[in-house]
Amino acid sequence: MSSNMNSRSLVCAPCNCAQMALADTIIAYQPDVDKHAGVLAYELVQGNLVQWNSFMDKSIPDPPTAVLLHGILGSRKNWGSFAKRLAQEFPMWQFLLVDLRCHGDSASTKKRGPHTVAATALDVLKLLVQLRLTPRVLVGHSFGGKVALSMVEQAAKPLARPVRVWVLDATPGKVRAGGDGEDHPAELIEFLRRMPTQVSSKQEVVDVLVKEQFSMDVARWVATNLRRSSPLGQQPSSSFSWTFDLNGISEMYKSYEDTNLWRIVENVPRGVHINFLKAERSLHRWALEDLQRIHTAEEFAADEGGGVEMHVLEDAGHWVF
Repeated sequence: MSSNMNSRSLVCAPCNCAQMALADTIIAYQPDVDKHAGVLAYELVQGNLVQWNSFMDKSIPDPPTAVLLHGILGSRKNWGSFAKRLAQEFPMWQFLLVDLRCHGDSASTKKRGPHTVAATALDVLKLLVQLRLTPRVLVGHSFGGKVALSMVEQAAKPLARPVRVWVLDATPGKVRAGGDGEDHPAELIEFLRRMPTQVSSKQEVVDVLVKEQFSMDVARWVATNLRRSSPLGQQPSSSFSWTFDLNGISEMYKSYEDTNLWRIVENVPRGVHINFLKAERSLHRWALEDLQRIHTAEEFAADEGGGVEMHVLEDAGHWVF
């Protein structure tokens, strides 16, 4: 069990560290960061050494790609700063940031139910097919971690072999809510569903959530999902509305609680390496049983051509990036 994790270990196996050693402060972007591929909204952050003309130009080798998946009530913007740092450290890589169904700019693309972990994973796989990308790394935070595992389960393609999967502060099975005094995502989602669809300001939402005993950090984070519901240029009193579909998200979180993906961890496909990252101060999301099963899977996977590894990020809470 590793005691730490850094950005280099996310995308780089020991055998190719040398070729990734260059770092640069220039980052290339696809010109339109609000692209929709008919499936999901996405943003592509590229290191400055990526040789890129278009997805259709197969005369140019595909740059190595990492897919970054946010958690419930999040958006691709949660990964923005982290993706920029990765692109600086790995200038030959590109990083695909995705708004999952019912979240961010993908909320305007109506999806048929049921809204499940498996359906969310299939959305991302379809996006990869449309973009003609074969990722080498999948990184998912919390809910996004189970989505990444479900992607491995559902697809022989378009996932490469080998592929590295990082599951950040999530277990493959049972979801354990916070203890007394801690934030409960299901309660937060249900409370947000009862709030007006439009509010006068972000601070109004923060104040209401704090009054209801949600933490200030969570209240401020939730408020980042508000957008002016009237055109820019109008009076400052213009109202704000949510950028997500709360009814769909409620269904997604229930699926997150119910979905069990231990079968993937305990029978890792050949060429797949699954890394679990436990935030040291996120003790309520992990049980001794989880750690023991992952440790057992580590030993078994090594004999079967796959890989499972556990890491601990010291002095970190659930928001690990």
